[in-house]
Amino acid sequence: MLAKRGSDVRFAHAGYRSGFRYGSGSDNRCRLGTAKYPRMHFVQNSTADSRHIVPNPPPLGGVRACGVPIGFPVATPPQKSVFNHRTSLMSAKRRHDDDEVDRAASSNMKQKKRQVAASSNKNQKRHVAALILARGGSKGIPLKNIKPLAGVPLIGWVLRAAVDSEVFDSVWVSTDHAEIKKVAEAWGAQVHQRSPEVSRDSTSSLETIQEFLKYHNEVDIVCNIQATSPCLHPFDVREALKKITEDGYDSVFSVVRRHQFRWKEVDELSDEKTKALNLDPANRPRRQDWPGELCENGSFYFTTKDLINTGHLQGGKSIYYEMLPEFSVDIDGDIDWPVAEQRVLRYGYPGKVVRLLFCNVSACLAEGINALSSNTRNTSAIHMLQEKQVEVILLTSSNDAVAQSLADKLQKRTGCQVMKVGKKPQNNLEEVMKNKSLDWKHVAFMGFDQADEKLLKLAGLSAVPGDAPELASKAAKYICHLSRGSGAVWDFAEHIFLHKPMAKP
Repeated sequence: MLAKRGSDVRFAHAGYRSGFRYGSGSDNRCRLGTAKYPRMHFVQNSTADSRHIVPNPPPLGGVRACGVPIGFPVATPPQKSVFNHRTSLMSAKRRHDDDEVDRAASSNMKQKKRQVAASSNKNQKRHVAALILARGGSKGIPLKNIKPLAGVPLIGWVLRAAVDSEVFDSVWVSTDHAEIKKVAEAWGAQVHQRSPEVSRDSTSSLETIQEFLKYHNEVDIVCNIQATSPCLHPFDVREALKKITEDGYDSVFSVVRRHQFRWKEVDELSDEKTKALNLDPANRPRRQDWPGELCENGSFYFTTKDLINTGHLQGGKSIYYEMLPEFSVDIDGDIDWPVAEQRVLRYGYPGKVVRLLFCNVSACLAEGINALSSNTRNTSAIHMLQEKQVEVILLTSSNDAVAQSLADKLQKRTGCQVMKVGKKPQNNLEEVMKNKSLDWKHVAFMGFDQADEKLLKLAGLSAVPGDAPELASKAAKYICHLSRGSGAVWDFAEHIFLHKPMAKP
């Protein structure tokens, strides 16, 4: 086959190198067909109008291994190229630019696929469960998990935060003790009765959680919340969960930043000298110049079921969630209980903002108007609540003739509405709440005896005087230090005020 250039004739050798790379410009190519060579290809020289004919060229844009530049002579034996050096460099640059465009397009396509996959995962609703492990056989403090801390059962502090976070499809307590079960249910949790096999002193948290998942296969993500972290707030739980549901992590655990210099422990009887583990003593930094270290604070551990089934609570694609030091309170050790109470009163989560208080007159004020008269703290507490935009409604029963006869005086002295309730007081209270567009999370209730048990459980914040019967005390979320008629209402109001500034739902 021949190609003419003026009077010159050049042969296009049929055995051209298979690695020939073709240029991209369509203006430099044309195709001819003959019986012998059904596909012929002209390669146009940009500096001369000479053409080289190549039979059956590879597909346009194809990349060959040998990487012969555009315009390289294809005849055999090799002839002197008609392309100058500048043209070769420009061709190479075009190939490089084309490759860069291809790589960028491929990267963009992969990114779009990842975004589509992430969006698909978000649309697939996964069951998220909060799980608090509360064994009854505590060695340090008997039944520590339900021991009152600042008037609230220890486990109640984290259950309140978990429920109010509103990110969990279910909230569970795994326990082997009947009393813990009652308290957990009073705080709105479901109870998983753990088996004796995972109730031993040597049982790990992983084993207990694996047993829970065995019976609750619908759960996809578990948040193991420690009952001994009473300063947990809902916003921390919500933000940490996003790292799994939105960012695609497999496990998230809480940490706190500590500024503590650590030293190697040595045997006092040996000649070994201690040495610093995380500082250079010769260049001891100031606290403000040292970022500190991140340490687990034990508040919570989010883990996917798939990771737990592999035998790990932390792993896979894992990340930490840093909590503020004031909320990183762990009383798992032998901490002085009164000190812990002061911490939790200042930094613990008190629940939703209380807008309405129902107070059982006969139960909490004992002698009705006489109690209000003899103890000015009760009336002062009611007035303070009203000043803080908390409405107070005093409840009297149709069976309580003394309280009913003094209803007008009570209303005049306290400035509160006095409402008579029937045999099913829940219906009466919920009718009032409906008219005020409130739910139980924003309502407080103060009762005393067994008849108030259900309302004590329903209310977002509930209390009983210090001398209340045991059944009512277990249903209440706060136990006053003072008895009825001796300032119990004032005690409960102070509990609300201490927590209200720190509430961050």
